[in-house]
Amino acid sequence: MSEQIENPVKAFGLHVAHVGINAASPEEAQQVADLFQALMGLEPNVTPVSVFAGTLVEVMSGCGRGEKGHIGFGVNDIAAAEKWFAARGFEINEDSRALNPDGSTKLVYFKRQIAGFAIHLCQD
Repeated sequence: MSEQIENPVKAFGLHVAHVGINAASPEEAQQVADLFQALMGLEPNVTPVSVFAGTLVEVMSGCGRGEKGHIGFGVNDIAAAEKWFAARGFEINEDSRALNPDGSTKLVYFKRQIAGFAIHLCQD
């Protein structure tokens, strides 16, 4: 199947799920998220490691992947998408794999960064 797919947007519903920004501290993360919340009218969501502005922007406080941050791409079939990207030379970082309670993959990063951004796939 993966050899025949030309367009991952059509094949897997690939879309930008969120952009991750690295902040130096929890205070800076909150400030950056506050600005995006004000800019776009998004609701805040604070987790143990990040502050979200809606679901579009995640600001990581001191622990974000990527030199500059990360970009999360949502897909409708993460296992098939992983195989498709691997066939094109984009290796998966198995140490980054996060699982759902049922054992399925929630998200996984590629080994390679692009322009200083770590890239991950996440299951819709």
